[in-house]
Amino acid sequence: MRQVLDRGWRVAATGLCFSTFGLGGLALRLVAFPLLRAAVWQERRRCELARDMIRLGLRAFVRLMCLVGVMTLEIRGAERLRRRGLLVLANHPTLIDVVILMSLVRNADCVVKMALRRNPFTRGPVISAGFLCNDEGPGLVDAAIASLEAGSNLIIFPEGTRTVPGEPLRLQRGAANISARGGRRVTPVLIHCDRPWLTKGTPWWRVPLRRAHVIVEVQDDFSPEPFLHEAGPAIAARRITGHLADHFTKELARVDAAA
Repeated sequence: MRQVLDRGWRVAATGLCFSTFGLGGLALRLVAFPLLRAAVWQERRRCELARDMIRLGLRAFVRLMCLVGVMTLEIRGAERLRRRGLLVLANHPTLIDVVILMSLVRNADCVVKMALRRNPFTRGPVISAGFLCNDEGPGLVDAAIASLEAGSNLIIFPEGTRTVPGEPLRLQRGAANISARGGRRVTPVLIHCDRPWLTKGTPWWRVPLRRAHVIVEVQDDFSPEPFLHEAGPAIAARRITGHLADHFTKELARVDAAA
C-alpha cells in the first residue's frame, strides 16, 4: 500500500512540476522578457541576461523536482562547466536532460526543435535567449561555431532525440562537424538514469515503482586534432561521431555495472 501511495504522489507531483514549468515559461515571455527589452538596449547583453534568468528558473525547477520526491540528482565534475566557449555533447536518456544541463551552465546556447519556437510556453525563452533552431540547414554549423567564438557554451545532444531504451546509441554528425570545422574541444557529459523514466514514447504520468536517480557526469575534454591530423573535416567528423558513440556506450555500461 505504501508503494502505491508513493507512486500516486509522484504522478501528482510530476504533473505539478510540469505545470509549474509551463507557467514559468509564460511568465518569462509575458512579464520578465518585455521588461528586459525595455531596460536593456544592447542585444548581446540582453541575451546574456535572458539566459541567466532561464538558468536560474530551470535550477529552481530541478530543485522542485527533487524536493517533492520525483527524482534524486547527483552531479559529478560540475566545476568543468564553469568555463566559456564549451562545446558540451551529452547523451539523452530522459525528457529533462536539457533542463538539468542548462541549470548548470552559464550563458548556455543550445540547438532546439522549431516546435519549441512555436510553443506558447517555450517561445519566449527560445527567442529571447537566441537559441539556435535545427531548421537552419547547412548554416547551422556556422551559426554554432560563431556562438562558441562569442563565448557561449553550446549544449547539443548528438542523438537528436531521446535514446530508445534497449537500442544502441545512434548519433548524428552535426555536433562532430562543429568540433571538426571549428577546431573546438568537446566536453562529454554522461547522463545516466537508474530506471526507465521520461523516456522516448513514454507519457510523463507513467512513473517507475521507485523514484528515479539521475547521475550527470561531466567528463574530461577531448580534442578533434588527432582526427583532423589523419583526414579532412568531413572524415574527421565521421570518426569523432563514432568515437563519441563508443565512448558513451562504454561509459553507460560502466555506470550500470557499478550500480
